[in-house]
Amino acid sequence: MNSTLTPRTQYLRLAGGTLAYDESDGTGTPVVLLPGMLDSRQAYRHLRPLLIAAGHRVITMDVRGFGESSIDWDDYSPAALAVDTLALLDHLGIERAVLVGSSYTGATVVRVAADAPERVAGIALLDAFVEQVPPNPFMKAVVWGLGSAVLAFPKVWGYYLNKMAYPGGPTPEIVAQNAVLEAALRTPGRRKASRGYVRGDSGPVGWSAGVRCPALVLMGSKDPDFPKPEELADRQAAALNGRKVMIEGAGHYPMVQDPQAVAAALLPFLAEVG
Repeated sequence: MNSTLTPRTQYLRLAGGTLAYDESDGTGTPVVLLPGMLDSRQAYRHLRPLLIAAGHRVITMDVRGFGESSIDWDDYSPAALAVDTLALLDHLGIERAVLVGSSYTGATVVRVAADAPERVAGIALLDAFVEQVPPNPFMKAVVWGLGSAVLAFPKVWGYYLNKMAYPGGPTPEIVAQNAVLEAALRTPGRRKASRGYVRGDSGPVGWSAGVRCPALVLMGSKDPDFPKPEELADRQAAALNGRKVMIEGAGHYPMVQDPQAVAAALLPFLAEVG
């Protein structure tokens, strides 16, 4: 097991590659935290200690191709990451857990909850893309263009993180971590993984219909990725028969920008489903 402040990286070897994760001691409801696309489990570096302090067993996992997980996989879709999540639960001997997904992996935790309801006590979505209204041809072209720019020029991703993702501007600590994420895109072989995420279906519609567990939708009120963040949060909460909490003033990564507010919303939910 790992301490709160210095988690030790552990590895789960699967047929298609290796996943990196860490876990803490705790007797409360197990919580699995999944980062979004082009991100690492360090996205939860501020939220993780707050959940551990409340007594929960907290597991953070690097998704395929990023963080300390291996880069080369045959599939980077939300559904493939759902298979990985179940494999990690099996590996750790966890019968039921609360799953938290950020951005791209919001769809992943929805998929796990629908496919294996007996393994999921509840799900929480952090500024997730699931149940978006399908984009029109113009928006598809915009997204494709931005994705191509990120693949060709990692600095575009750094610009998004530093100039758009954090309304009001990121702190120096966040800027330093963003530099790590930008540099990771330049790692040899990483472009395949980046392409798998950027070109994948990051906003599936209809997946929520199979979910029966409690659900919590958390959304930054100033998320630049969505024209109307609160309307999307309402739609997701309705589709999941769950409830929403808006994190006022936060952008696309509220667990980084305002971890205290996220914890204040998440901890009562964990207590209920536990």
